Amino acid sequence: MERIILIETSTALCSVALAEDGVITSYKESSAPKAHASLTAVFIQEMLDEKGLTMADCNAVCVSKGPGSYTGLRVGVSTAKGLCFGSGLPLIAVGTLDTLVAQASTLTDTPVGCSHIIPMIDARRMEVYTAVFETATSPEGSRNDLRQITETSPMIIDENSFADILEKGPVLFIGDGAGKCADVIRHPNAHFCQCHPKASAMLAPAMEAYKEKRFEDVAYFEPFYLKEFVATVSKKKLW
Repeated sequence: MERIILIETSTALCSVALAEDGVITSYKESSAPKAHASLTAVFIQEMLDEKGLTMADCNAVCVSKGPGSYTGLRVGVSTAKGLCFGSGLPLIAVGTLDTLVAQASTLTDTPVGCSHIIPMIDARRMEVYTAVFETATSPEGSRNDLRQITETSPMIIDENSFADILEKGPVLFIGDGAGKCADVIRHPNAHFCQCHPKASAMLAPAMEAYKEKRFEDVAYFEPFYLKEFVATVSKKKLW
């Protein structure tokens, strides 16, 4: 049996899941603020204990590689690398935007005729980390998997953002950055789903990477921050 531990900590939601033979069999999450460091490893241990398993019974560890919260990504990647170092299991990394696109496929209210999905990770003010995914169509006219057609990049959203794509038909904006854009992008073809990426939605891309043996170098792997972390000096008086 193939077992993969899935870890998603790139946003305010901390979640982990266990996949067994391509099916999610255990899942835990928490939206408690700043609790990623204290909960991620605990959730994983609880999952394994509840199933009567150990790390030796697993085949790989998958973690979100970003973009997203600097601290959240550090916690997830550090936990995943620690598990891999201790158990000798391979490390898989899945992009946060890919997770959101996979999560979109589970929605029951996806707009009819939607050929573009635009995942959004909240950054500052009206900025998001985003990319455009398009439904690939075969010469026979059948619809295949979504493919990324633009680079992952930071973007400041205004009323003209994605105007050319919106003119082509319904577009789904999904992620924790989608909600704030709903007040700015008013095109009738724009549909919004405000949500956090979840570990359970990492299943499909994680399984694909596992079967293709696309593993990361555990020693040197680093998250995809997209923008450099900037430390600020506290304005609080210490004495």
